[in-house]
Amino acid sequence: MSLTASKSMTLEEFLEWEERQPLKHEFDGFGPVAMSGGTIGHAAIQANLARSLGNRLLGGPCRFFGSDLKFLMKERVRYPDGVIVCGPTDSDAKWLETPRIVFEVLSPGTARTDRVVKASEYQATPSVMRYVMLEADGIGAVVFARKGEIWMHELLDEGATLRLPEVGVELPLAELYEGVNFAKKKPSRRSS
Repeated sequence: MSLTASKSMTLEEFLEWEERQPLKHEFDGFGPVAMSGGTIGHAAIQANLARSLGNRLLGGPCRFFGSDLKFLMKERVRYPDGVIVCGPTDSDAKWLETPRIVFEVLSPGTARTDRVVKASEYQATPSVMRYVMLEADGIGAVVFARKGEIWMHELLDEGATLRLPEVGVELPLAELYEGVNFAKKKPSRRSS
């Protein structure tokens, strides 16, 4: 769940305001949106993503960063679950502006924003070549990739390989879900 503040502000006002906040906030172009806590499953997928990609990128020009860094776009600020950045980075920087690949782990409260709003924002950011949305309730992903001026999408299921040719990495999608126990939905009981 996210909570949106009612006060409208500029991007500069937001960046200054957020520095003083104890919790992270995204900026939707109008005002701050509070980030809410996640689930163990979401955190496990994020940790697997960091470990799997971080290890595969070692020694190369690209690095994986988790959700602690802001992704600053034109009049928007997001905290993706992960990004891959290629090229030099400033160790003191508090945000990124040119990630090559962006990852979001979908959750019921943010899925629409991740699938529609953020997909549109990432598509409008020239440096983003691939956007990977990982399902949280089962093994699966939707991957958008830039092909010239258009975005193509691919649906991945349990046996698929996640290919990231922009950084020379391939991995079994199931690896990102290692150790995640998907809760079986209990049928609801109705009284007659």
